[in-house]
Amino acid sequence: DDTGEHAGARATVGAARGGGHFSLLIVSEQFAGLTRLARHRAVLARVGDLIPHPVHALAIRAYTPDEFPS
Repeated sequence: DDTGEHAGARATVGAARGGGHFSLLIVSEQFAGLTRLARHRAVLARVGDLIPHPVHALAIRAYTPDEFPS
């Protein structure tokens, strides 16, 4: 939960409505051959029902195991 790191009107409005700011790091072989946008769409297809509540904003970092920074 990164909510405390955000300031300003948008963060305040989202937090007031009960939504937080989150970062997601996901590593999966299922991302192989997918563009960054396609990876984000795949993740949002799974968690999109959480937006806008309890999630107001979601930062996604999606890698294949070979791409994951070590």
